[in-house]
Amino acid sequence: MIPLLISPEGIRVLVVGGGQVALRKCIHFEGAEITLISEKTVPGIGDIVRTVIEKRTTTSEVEGMMRDFDIIVAATDDMSLNSEIRDRALSLGLYVNSAHGGGNVVIPSVLRRKGYTVSVSTEGKLPAFPPFVVGELETFLDERFDVMFDVLAELRRMCAGKGTQAERSEFLRKAARDPEVNRSVREGDAASALERAKTLGVPL
Repeated sequence: MIPLLISPEGIRVLVVGGGQVALRKCIHFEGAEITLISEKTVPGIGDIVRTVIEKRTTTSEVEGMMRDFDIIVAATDDMSLNSEIRDRALSLGLYVNSAHGGGNVVIPSVLRRKGYTVSVSTEGKLPAFPPFVVGELETFLDERFDVMFDVLAELRRMCAGKGTQAERSEFLRKAARDPEVNRSVREGDAASALERAKTLGVPL
């Protein structure tokens, strides 16, 4: 599968189900135009989705709605129903995520920081593993990564429009790998890291 980050703006998502699993799916797609159909919903869902259709539904009803959406999410507690919805969506060439697997869209575990996002997935093979990795990364990706982000962002701004794209990219790579820059970053000293980086050959 191909990892991909996309903006949720304007994306139409149909979520079938109203339990905790459906809530987690809705949180992941927050910002999209979400329509949810379920006889019952857990607290919190109504704060995220645009439209809630409160009714018991069938696969045929969902199939009749599918073409109005970009992504279908089968998130009921009924494995058979989820599988039927998934298979109908796939047969129509649509993008679908299923709580019981087998779809062509997999929702990763996500770690968000101030300037960057890390996502982890086993492509549906072992759902318990990505949250474990994210938990480990939360400790590993400490404040020094935020400092390095700020340093590289300032260096990028500083050399904007100078040299060639290849030269600018190589300068930033060199700065990120430089031992002295990294020492200052580990100490939280962004100013010293910037001064050291400027000696590495800023594109002219």
